[in-house]
Amino acid sequence: MAPLIRKIVVMTEDVVAELGRPVDHVARRAVAAAVIRNPWHGRGYVADLQPEVREVAPLLARELTARLVEALGGAGEVEAFGKAAIVGVDGEAEHGSALIHTPYFGDLLRDAVDGTSIIVFSEQRAAPGAPLTVPLWHKNASATRSHYQTVEVRVGDAPRPGEIVVVAAASSGARPNARIGDRTTDPAVEIIELEAAAP
Repeated sequence: MAPLIRKIVVMTEDVVAELGRPVDHVARRAVAAAVIRNPWHGRGYVADLQPEVREVAPLLARELTARLVEALGGAGEVEAFGKAAIVGVDGEAEHGSALIHTPYFGDLLRDAVDGTSIIVFSEQRAAPGAPLTVPLWHKNASATRSHYQTVEVRVGDAPRPGEIVVVAAASSGARPNARIGDRTTDPAVEIIELEAAAP
């Protein structure tokens, strides 16, 4: 049988300026993506996806988390996280969901970076080279607006029709120049006015 993983891609980005001026802090965003053979490809409708999930998802979680943590300089540097999957056109969207939305993937990622929040996600079925925007939020306080951000991933030759790209993503900090506050800093009078105006 062909190997499960065809390639692993790691990307980082550091936003150092916005609108021509240095940002208030530089937070690194990182993505680790595994291009894998779809374990359900060519089998038609498979009612029970769990046997393959139990075998494949933990392997991917360990491989991707290790690279993600290394790219950010250690688990303690991770402040925000996200996950994603792109399924090749001969697969089902459910195949990507099966690999990222279970404890076999999510819990391992969360535990590796000392997180407690659920992990925000995105997924799609697409042809090779399709971009996917991966959302991130705070690993322990998902309502922390400063850490709402995205990172784009695109693997030029993947996913092929019988492949899946599985993604783990993280950031070492908030958005550059984040300054919209959160529920604790919203002016109380404006919240009352908004609630009064709701139908």
